[in-house]
Amino acid sequence: MTHPAEKLRVVVAAPISAENCTLIVDLEPRLDLVVEHDLLPPMRHSADFSGDPGFRRTVEQQHRYESLVDSAEVLYGIPDVDPAALARTVAANAKLGWVHTMAAGGGGQVRAADLTDEQLERVMFTTSAGIHGEPLAEFAVLGVFAGAKSLPRLNRQQRDHEWSGRWAMGQVSDQTVLVLGLGGIGRAVARKLHALGATVIGTSRHDTAVDGVSLVVHPDEITDVLGRVDAIVAALPGTTTTEGFIGRDVLNAVRPGVTVVNVGRGTVIDEAALVDALADGRVGFAALDVFATEPLDTNSAFWDHPNVLVSPHTSALTDSEDRRIAELFAHNASRYLDGRELVNRVNTVEFY
Repeated sequence: MTHPAEKLRVVVAAPISAENCTLIVDLEPRLDLVVEHDLLPPMRHSADFSGDPGFRRTVEQQHRYESLVDSAEVLYGIPDVDPAALARTVAANAKLGWVHTMAAGGGGQVRAADLTDEQLERVMFTTSAGIHGEPLAEFAVLGVFAGAKSLPRLNRQQRDHEWSGRWAMGQVSDQTVLVLGLGGIGRAVARKLHALGATVIGTSRHDTAVDGVSLVVHPDEITDVLGRVDAIVAALPGTTTTEGFIGRDVLNAVRPGVTVVNVGRGTVIDEAALVDALADGRVGFAALDVFATEPLDTNSAFWDHPNVLVSPHTSALTDSEDRRIAELFAHNASRYLDGRELVNRVNTVEFY
């Protein structure tokens, strides 16, 4: 779609700073960026697009908010990060042509809106995938190092004031790491691990060459390599195809003591199977930033397991995330106005 003379009406449906509003318009002056800050919940921290949970609109404010998002040609954010609100807006606004989601995994929110085929054809959806690749890759490297260097044992011995005998630690530069998924996150993980000297095997459903990856295998063939990897890093999106991918079959085929890191989606791991694998030593250490249900249940076995590092889905968050998403959106807005394919467009069959 092109707009040669008129400005493109973009309504901001998610919390945003005044600085980033200015940045977007500076980068793409052909936008009419509309934002009413009093209608948006205040952020508690960087990239807090849900905002303060105590925020409530009056009846009049809610009417204003809905009228505003229903006037948009483009939405910056899913209204209230709520699939039901997205569905209402898409149904009410025939002019809406594009919605940018703040999350890298925004496809799951689009799927939850249960839109019709006609609506999915009419409205394009994009995600913020790629923004989080570098910080997530750093967390993945932390997890691989923690497993190699016996972090749980070091923590236990320090807690118990135990000066044990020496033991040989693993060396990441001697290890083989399997990276599940070679999208933006997986590629960043592979680059960092390769730079550290690790041998990296990756999975992809497509025949592809990736820098730093010595071997690419189809996901259906990973049992052929599981017996020779020291660590597994999951960087997969949450889809029906990937649900429970790291399950009992995979964990029964690993080399004992393998490290498991998840920086993709929590649904990728069969959590009950992982608990069992930790119990019998097939998995020596797990670093988990995401879980099937969040917040993680207070009764989850992961909380108190000595060989598990629990991160509350925070390893992607950096102080620069808001700005980088704004820059990505402005770049995509230019492509939209020029009639070019959008970056990070959601696949509305598998919703990733």
